[in-house]
Amino acid sequence: MCGIAGIISTGAFKSDKEPLVRAMQAALRHRGPDDEGIYISNDRACALAHTRLSIIDLSPAGHQPMPSPDGRYWIAYNGEIYNFKELRAELETKGEKFRSSSDTEIILKLYQREGADCLNKLRGMFAFAIWDEKEKSCFLGRDPFGIKPLYYFSAGSTLLFASELRGILAAGIDEKRLSKEGLYSYFLSGSVTEPYTIIDGILSLPAGHWMKWQNGRLDYPQRYWKPEFNPKRITYSEACERTRHSLISSIEKHFVSDVPVGIFLSGGIDSSALVALARQTQKGKLLTYTVTFEEPGWNEGPIAKKVAQKFDTVHTEYLINAQEARELFDYFLDNIDQPTIDGLNTYCIAKIARENGAKVLLSGLGGDELFGGYPSFRTIPKMINWGNILQALHLSNIVSQTLEKSGKPHSKRLADFLRKQPSAISAYRSLRGIFSESESQLLMPQYIPGSAAVPALIDAPFNFPGLNDEISYLELSYYMRNQLLRDSDVMSMAHALEMRIPFVDRMFFEDISSIPSSMRILSNKKLLVDSVPELPKEVYDRPKRGFLLPFQKWIEKDWEKDFLKAEAPKGVSLGLWYRRWGLVVLKKWIEKNLT
Repeated sequence: MCGIAGIISTGAFKSDKEPLVRAMQAALRHRGPDDEGIYISNDRACALAHTRLSIIDLSPAGHQPMPSPDGRYWIAYNGEIYNFKELRAELETKGEKFRSSSDTEIILKLYQREGADCLNKLRGMFAFAIWDEKEKSCFLGRDPFGIKPLYYFSAGSTLLFASELRGILAAGIDEKRLSKEGLYSYFLSGSVTEPYTIIDGILSLPAGHWMKWQNGRLDYPQRYWKPEFNPKRITYSEACERTRHSLISSIEKHFVSDVPVGIFLSGGIDSSALVALARQTQKGKLLTYTVTFEEPGWNEGPIAKKVAQKFDTVHTEYLINAQEARELFDYFLDNIDQPTIDGLNTYCIAKIARENGAKVLLSGLGGDELFGGYPSFRTIPKMINWGNILQALHLSNIVSQTLEKSGKPHSKRLADFLRKQPSAISAYRSLRGIFSESESQLLMPQYIPGSAAVPALIDAPFNFPGLNDEISYLELSYYMRNQLLRDSDVMSMAHALEMRIPFVDRMFFEDISSIPSSMRILSNKKLLVDSVPELPKEVYDRPKRGFLLPFQKWIEKDWEKDFLKAEAPKGVSLGLWYRRWGLVVLKKWIEKNLT
């Protein structure tokens, strides 16, 4: 896990690259404190920077940017390739020789042989850039689900890219200003929807895409993979066997490391399943970490401890109270790369794990999206059904207007849904929303004076076998990618900790997506539970609850003085804690980055 940055240009940036790329590197140093390097091409058209968190091949042989033996290709890479040993063996049969034991060299040699097609052979999380000195081109690629970020800014013949926005901002781009599309999506969902970012002109290379710069021109991103659901005829027992076998395989791959690996154990089904199945492949010491709270209604420490005892892990608990969380909040604000209404929870668990010996941490993120753990799988079908009924009765507009006038946040978002044709997309936006569309339009001029309406920022352009498959796609491609994965990357890397996600794995997904949703999406994630019968009953025989800190109590009682400073125009309610949170975080981010 690392930080990468680069400047590619035939224009004004050409002679001034070194101080700029060093500034970009310095902005990403927290991501890779173990080593760093810079490469500048002889004609100064390319400058690459790298900061290294050493996980595989800790020796100097893994240093980056890494050249090919003939010096034609140079790579700067962030991520982990879990099947790199198998790929290495395959390449060796074709006559390739290796100078290191790193996965970086695997990508470099695969690209030499196969170009963009190499992406389809990589199992892992990654974002990388490869400069071709002969062709004078730069290739950028990002992993299928977008676990690892990659941002870019293109102007004229110049391309800037980096693992975080702050890396690009450090290069001193002109006229830093908020993006209308990015800001609007933040108000609607609590995170910025890719390919937009919060900064105008800086974009995110979409997950499962690659692009290429050549001859002063950047081509449009090209998709090489997308999440598709292709159900096959299968019995339920076969579905359980496939789920178990595939998850064990993914977990085993995600433990490939030359440094200690731990598991974040929340006490929920997903993380407990990781611990249970890790014992199928990890026979030695197994590290687990849990955050606990003083508030009984939020504290899952006792259940996590029971799981840890059952599977004989070296377990670390960390009690966090309102006062300490408030102190950590200031550090959290210093580390966010884009505004978010989430992330403090991940910041806390990453801090604990890093301070207690882990350099790599496995997360149970992704299980809810694949096995139907979110309320959206139950609520969206009901919303669509009622929306169709109201349309058939010609009552949609009347009910929508009544809900809008109520002034209640949930009612306003439901009004958004009823104004449109009932669909999974419109229902999803309403259900996952923070501010309604009308409220977002009222908020926009406070930050971008005179801002006009912006286009819809969510779509599902594929055909799906069923509604639950479409909901899975929406959860994977929007909430998970734009919020959970982004926060996990930024907040873990703030502590120089690598976060790995076995449920969010291309091969695992392709195995699981072939199981019909009638089996895959069952109440209380029954398929996953039945696939891991070792789980204690206490883990799954209770209501679903995500990993959240007791924010509402803390904000309303312990932190109230600070969070009452949020302001909004008339017609925008701040009665819900996460709305105030979102505006406070946005204000702090703007003060730090744009003033």
